[in-house]
Amino acid sequence: MRPPRLASVIERRLLVNYRVDPEAVARLLPEGLRPQLVRGHAVAGVCLLRIGQVRPTWAPEAFGLRSENAAHRIAVEWDGPGGVESGVYIPRRDTASRLNAWVGGRIFPGEYGRADFAVDETPDQVRVAFATRDGDVRVDVTVEPVEELHGSELFADLAEASQFFRNGSKSFSETRSGGHLDGMELHTDAWDLEPARLCEATSSFFDAADRFAPGSATPDCALIMRNVPVNWQPLPAMATR
Repeated sequence: MRPPRLASVIERRLLVNYRVDPEAVARLLPEGLRPQLVRGHAVAGVCLLRIGQVRPTWAPEAFGLRSENAAHRIAVEWDGPGGVESGVYIPRRDTASRLNAWVGGRIFPGEYGRADFAVDETPDQVRVAFATRDGDVRVDVTVEPVEELHGSELFADLAEASQFFRNGSKSFSETRSGGHLDGMELHTDAWDLEPARLCEATSSFFDAADRFAPGSATPDCALIMRNVPVNWQPLPAMATR
C-alpha cells in the first residue's frame, strides 16, 4: 500500500540545535550518510513538535488529530543521482500518541517510541520536557522568544539559520529492522522561524559520555516555528546495507 500524503498544522516546532564534533557524529551515521558541516561543526539537535489537524490531504480539518512528538536529528548529506543532497538523519523518534506509535512504520514512514511529555508555554517562555517509556532518553528544554538570533557559533543570523533548516526538509529515520531508513519530506509555503534564547537544554542523548566526549556536543541556539500549515510527503526508503 502506498503511504498517504498527510496535511497538518505545526502548532509549535522547537528546534534545539547543537554544534558537534564531526568525527563523533560520523560514528553514529549509517553507511552512505556524512555530517553536513557549518563553520567546521556538525549540526545536530532535538525537534520538539506539537502538530494538529493531522489527516490525509483529502480529509476535512475537523477529522485531524493532535499530538506531542520529538525527534533527535543530525544534519547530513549524501550523494544522490543528481549530485549532493542534504537533509536530516533521525536516530530516534518519540511520541505521546499511541496512534502515532502504531501507524509509524506501518501506514506512514517513521517508527516511534512512546514518551511522556510535560509542556508549559506562555508568551514569554516555552518549556518542553519528556522521558521515554523505555528509560533510554530524557530531555528538558526551556527557551525564551527574542527579537534576534544572538550567540550562535553555527549561524550568523536568523536568515542563515532559517535557510539551512529549510534546505533540510528531507528526513530519514532509523528503523527496527536496520535494513533501511524511512523517508519523508516536509512541504510548506508558509515557512517561518523565530529566534529564541536557550535558558536550559539537557538531553541524555547528547549528554551521554559514551556517545559524545565532554565538550564535543554543545547547545548552540534555538528556533521556534508556530502555526504553520504543512504537508508531509513520503519518500522512498533509503537502503542501509
